[in-house]
Parts: sequence; C-alpha cells; structure tokens
Amino acid sequence: MFFRSERLFLRPGFAEDWQDLRDAIADAAIVRNLATAPWPYREEDARLFAARVQDPRYPHFLLTLPTDQGAALVGSAGLGEREGEAELGYWIARPFWGQGFATEAASAVLEIARMLGHRRVIASHHHDNPASGSVLRKAGFRPTGAVERRYCLGRGASVPGPVYAIAFDDGDGTVELDIEMPAAA
Repeated sequence: MFFRSERLFLRPGFAEDWQDLRDAIADAAIVRNLATAPWPYREEDARLFAARVQDPRYPHFLLTLPTDQGAALVGSAGLGEREGEAELGYWIARPFWGQGFATEAASAVLEIARMLGHRRVIASHHHDNPASGSVLRKAGFRPTGAVERRYCLGRGASVPGPVYAIAFDDGDGTVELDIEMPAAA
C-alpha cells in the first residue's frame, strides 16, 4: 500500500532501504522513545525491519520526502495490533524534528486505518516524551486517563506512559470512545 499526504509519500520498506533506515534511526534520542527498537540499532536490525512482511490490516510505512536528489527518509509510521486493537506507532529522524512531519504522518496513518475499517486506534508515549503527546492530540487523539507501563527495548526497562484513543464516526454521527475519566478530587 502507498499513500500520499501533503508533503510525505508513505510506502512499504524494501530490502534495499536498510542503509537509509539505519542511518535515520541510529540515534539514541529516537530509539529511547520506541518500544521495540533496540539500542544500539545495528545493520541487522535495519535489514530485518526493511524486509518485514506487511500485514494488510496493520500496514507500516517508510515516510519519504521528495527532493531534487530523489527522496529523503523522514521516518516511519504505521499500525500494529495490540490486544486486539489497532495501535499507531511512529518515529521521525532528527533532521526533520519540529517541522510537523510527525503530525502529518500520524494523520495519514489514521486515514489509512479508517479506510481499512478500523473503528478505533490507540497510541501511547513514554512519560518523558511529552512532544509525542502533543503530536497525538494534534492528530485528534484524546487521553483515555489510563497510564500503562511498556517495555522499551532500547532502554532495557519498562516505562510508564499515558494511553490515547481516537474513534471514527461510523456515518450516523456517533463516535464511541472508552475514556476513563480521573475521579474528581
């Protein structure tokens, strides 16, 4: 599957992408905020990710930006399955931070999720990465009130983080969200 957003081209990874992928993600500041990326990020890790088979229900993409020299690898975004729900994940290479690419990529993947028939998508971020929470809110996610510990392979430890969700209107104007509201003080 391929998808075009305002500035980005979302496409599957190909085996020959491994070097660009490794160069883009081989940054401790990126990997420390991901659940499943190891640190240090090695050639073997990049080769495995680039050649990963696509699940048609939960696709993942490389984010590329057309340039005069071809295309720059901006990062990656996609859907995964977590406890029976679609979960959004993404990362952006450091040279592209602060330019709105994370929000654009998240919004694009949400549009794909809607087209694939997902009714709800969840996401979370590590507690010490509030910028990711800002991205999720800009993309339309709402905090559920839940905080979960997730194992971070790059840190080698479990890290707490807030959980977000977004539900799609089914055409009749109703949107259902399972939002846990904190108890009133």
